[in-house]
Amino acid sequence: MSLRKYLTSKVFAAQVLAALAIIATIAFLFFHWITFVTNHGNETAVPNLAKLNPEQVEKKLDELNLNYEIIDTVDYNPSFPKLTVVQQEPIAGSKVKGGRTIYIKLNASTFKMVPVPDLVEKTYRQAVPTLKAVGLQEGTIKYIPYIGKDMVLEMWMNGVKIKAGTKVLKASKIDLVLGDGKVVFDETQLDSISKNVPKDTIPNEQ
Repeated sequence: MSLRKYLTSKVFAAQVLAALAIIATIAFLFFHWITFVTNHGNETAVPNLAKLNPEQVEKKLDELNLNYEIIDTVDYNPSFPKLTVVQQEPIAGSKVKGGRTIYIKLNASTFKMVPVPDLVEKTYRQAVPTLKAVGLQEGTIKYIPYIGKDMVLEMWMNGVKIKAGTKVLKASKIDLVLGDGKVVFDETQLDSISKNVPKDTIPNEQ
């Protein structure tokens, strides 16, 4: 049989169809195996872990065949219970495969200590942003006679006068004593001035 007749024969056509069927079967089995190995289509939605403690996180993720790892503790946030989740990666609602590790950050158990900045002889407008920059808050304001208007003269906390560098809990309120911009002379100053004035300039009493 010539090659031309063979290529146009039913035998050759049957062999081609058989080969295509084998290739299709192998391809089907291969992609089915890949899907099985990679768990394609069997993804799980990451739950919201916010405000859960590690024990609650473990129980919730075990039910979904997910793992977790604590990677950090962030500054205390009063909006969250102590030592509970404040951040997670992947975020809630993300689709992941079984066995995936969820990375979480916990809320600290309390505020950390920060040093009080030096505000004395700064203006009130300078003092407030400086306090906020280190995580402290403005407390009550008191004015006393002093030539410098709104000049910080003293810093107080809980009724105790404090100095720059004193360590306090973050978010603490610092009370400020400011100058009222008025010049006031006490009796001692007036006596001193009168003694330095020449007697012949003082009018005689009638």
